[in-house]
Amino acid sequence: MNKKTRNILIIVAIVVVIVAIGGYQFMKSYMGNKVAIEQVIPATNTSTEASGTAASGASVAGDQLNGDWKINTDSSKVYFSVTTSQETVNFVDNKVTGNWTVNVDDPTKMVAEGQIDMSAIDSGTAQRDEHVKEADFFDVAKFPQATFKATSFEGLPTTWTEGATNDFTMKGTLTVKGIDKDVTVAGKAVYQGGQILLSGTTTVTFEDFGMKNPHSVVLSTQNDIGVQLELTLDK
Repeated sequence: MNKKTRNILIIVAIVVVIVAIGGYQFMKSYMGNKVAIEQVIPATNTSTEASGTAASGASVAGDQLNGDWKINTDSSKVYFSVTTSQETVNFVDNKVTGNWTVNVDDPTKMVAEGQIDMSAIDSGTAQRDEHVKEADFFDVAKFPQATFKATSFEGLPTTWTEGATNDFTMKGTLTVKGIDKDVTVAGKAVYQGGQILLSGTTTVTFEDFGMKNPHSVVLSTQNDIGVQLELTLDK
């Protein structure tokens, strides 16, 4: 191999390395997580379940809790999270509506319904957002809403304390792309400042709603989808 050929090969190798690094950085930017989950319940709130005693604060009367509530559309959000071979990527949807009927004296009379506008899904990357809205995934043009309807509540106490976190379990039906899936939500609820703050998590899969988890040469995605509710309710 003469000197000229060797120099050309070295230059080509350098270019390949530069392109590879640039491509990796581009993919990292495109695929990376850009959404932080904002929790409506402050981390400092005391859990009555965990402590075994009521947190300090005023007792909340039943008539303050019982009755009809609406999801506050300004402060409520629903998050979806998928874990790739690189990291966990969050999507947020801030167009959340719905109604709850609370009855801490008789949980069988409690009602909870909610909807999200699927066109509002946002991961911080417009190209990625448009991709997940296509027919292969959420098919937003055909199914513009996802809905949830609760079927039962367990664990909510009959007496609450202002600012104290109450753990509960909520079962219900999640409907995405016209497909119903029974889910169990592990939830926390706080009465604070005349509002009920609700946080809840559950896990579904791409397969549950007729989708395949995305894979490519440079990236693979787990089948699980984490769903997190961060809701504020107003009377």
